Amino acid sequence: MRRRFPMSRKLILLFGDIGLMVLAAIIAANLILDKDLLKVNINLYSGMVPIMLILMGILFNVNGLFSLERKRYAEILLSLAVSFLNLMIIMMAISFFVREFSYSRGVLLLSVFLQFIMIALWKYIFWRIECSLHSTVSKALLIGNNEECERVFTRLRMQPQMNLEIKYICTDRQRCNWKNVIDEIDLVVVCSDLKLKEKSDIVHTCNMKQKQVLLIPDIYELFCSGAELQKIDDIPVFKPQPLVPSLEQRSLKRMLDILISWSVGVLASPFFLITAIAIKIFDPGPIFYSQVRTGRNEKKFKVYKFRTMRVDAEKFSGPMMSTENDPRITKLGRFMRATRLDELPQLWNVIVGDMSIVGPRPERPFFVEQFKKEIPEYIYRHNVKPGITGLAQVYGKYNTTPYDKLIYDLMYIQKCNMLNDLVIIIQTVRVLATKSATEGVGSNQKNVNLDIYKISDIGTFKRGIYK
Repeated sequence: MRRRFPMSRKLILLFGDIGLMVLAAIIAANLILDKDLLKVNINLYSGMVPIMLILMGILFNVNGLFSLERKRYAEILLSLAVSFLNLMIIMMAISFFVREFSYSRGVLLLSVFLQFIMIALWKYIFWRIECSLHSTVSKALLIGNNEECERVFTRLRMQPQMNLEIKYICTDRQRCNWKNVIDEIDLVVVCSDLKLKEKSDIVHTCNMKQKQVLLIPDIYELFCSGAELQKIDDIPVFKPQPLVPSLEQRSLKRMLDILISWSVGVLASPFFLITAIAIKIFDPGPIFYSQVRTGRNEKKFKVYKFRTMRVDAEKFSGPMMSTENDPRITKLGRFMRATRLDELPQLWNVIVGDMSIVGPRPERPFFVEQFKKEIPEYIYRHNVKPGITGLAQVYGKYNTTPYDKLIYDLMYIQKCNMLNDLVIIIQTVRVLATKSATEGVGSNQKNVNLDIYKISDIGTFKRGIYK
C-alpha cells in the first residue's frame, strides 16, 4: 500500500518556505530603506515578519501547498499566486488599521514579490523531486455499474499527473470474480452504486491484501461520517447528526455575512459601475437580471445578477441549464461569467438575508422539483441559506453532476461554521482563475470504450469484450 505524503517531507517544505520568506523580507527592507532608517525601525520590520509567517502558514495550508504530490505545477503556481495576493491584501489592511504596523508599502510589495519568485522556484524543485519519487504508474481496478464507471474513467483520464492506469473494470459483479486480479493491481476505486455488503467485502479484501481502496461516497455514508458514537447498555451505536445548523451557528454565520457583504460591496462599487456601463454599450437591454430561486426551507426569492444572456434567452426553449458554448450567452456575458462579475449583485441578496456568502448554490424551482424526484435527499440542501460560493464550487466544476454537487453541499452543511466559511472564501479566489470551474454542462464528456478494460469471463481476466 502506497504511503501518503510523508511528514518529514512536509517539514522540509515548511522550513524551506519559512527561510525564503524571511530572506526575501530582509532583502526587500535593505533595498528600499536607508540603513540609518532601517536601524531606527528595526523592531517594526522584524515584528512584521512573524505576522507574515503565520499568515503564510494558514494560507499555504488552505491552498494545499504543503503537499505537492499528484499535482500539476500550474496548479501549484496558481495556488501560490492566490496565497500571496491574499497575504498582501491582509498585510496592507493591518498596516492601515493598526498604527503600530505603519511600515513602508514599498517594502511590503517588494517582499511579497521576492517571496513569490523565490518560493515558486523552491516549490518547483521540490515538485520535480516528488515527481521523480512517484514516477511509477499505479494500476487500478474500477468497480461499479457501466454508467458510473464510464464517468469515473473519463475524469481519471483527465488527470495524468495522478499516474493512475485503469487496468480492469468490473461492471457485472455476479459474473466476474474481481478477487482473481487483486494481486495484479495497486488500488481499487469503488463507485457509489454498490451495495453496502459488497463495499464491505471489497474494503476487507483490500486491507488483507494491503491494497489501497478509494470509496466514492453516497448519502448514507455521508451521514455515517459525522455520526456520534453512543451505546445502549454494552451495544455500540452510531447516532447520525441532523443536517441542520444550530441557532448559534446560524447567528455567527449571519454576522460574518453582513460584515463581508458590506465590505466587498463598498470595495467592489467601481466594478458595479463599469460592468453596468459595459452591458449598456455592448448589449442594450436591462442591466440586471432577476430570477426566482429556492432558498432555505424551500422559500422562494428573487436572485439578482448582471445580465449575461440575451433578453429572450428562454423565450422558445423554456427553462434549461447552461451548456458549453451556450449560444444564449453574450460575448460580454462569457467574460463576466469567467470572472464571476455577474455574481456581484447577489451581495444585496446576502444583505437582505435571502442568501449567505457560503452555502449551496440557489437553484430554480423547476429544477429543484426534478432533482427531488431523482434524488430524494436533495431536500436536505435547503436546510441552510443558499450561497454565492460553496464547497461544491470550490471542489467541483460547473459541469459536475447534480448528485456529486449534492454530496459536497451536504458535507458543508454537516460542518457548517465560520472557520469553514473563511476557508471556502479564500479557496474561491483560486477557483476564479480556473477555467474548468466555469465550463457548462456537458463539456469534456467524451464517449469512451470501456469494453477493452472489462473482465472477459468468470474465471479469466484479460483485456477484451465480454462474450
